[in-house]
Amino acid sequence: MQQYALELGVPPEAIVLDYAGRRTYDTCLRARQIFGVKEAILVTQRFHLPRAILTCNALGVRGVGVPAELRQYRLAALLFWNLRELPANLTALWDIYISPPVVVLGPAEPIFPGNAQ
Repeated sequence: MQQYALELGVPPEAIVLDYAGRRTYDTCLRARQIFGVKEAILVTQRFHLPRAILTCNALGVRGVGVPAELRQYRLAALLFWNLRELPANLTALWDIYISPPVVVLGPAEPIFPGNAQ
């Protein structure tokens, strides 16, 4: 994604990489607590979008979503990814409402310094 953004003309200093955002929960929590993000546009595959939006909203980042569908998926792939979302959604609900996982945090690094917590 970084390379793609650079190819589109995004200046390197406008790109912030999150090396500890290992999964959706981590990314959403770190966006809020480390980077000071309060609102975000989430770009991901259509089948993943509802879970990503739910997770970010539950962790304090007001998220809206845009599906990233640049190609047609084979029926078998669509079936697999949609079936995968069932346990992934249950895991997300567990993580959000019952037993939050341990997330790698660290010192605050606000992306928008004037907008920090």
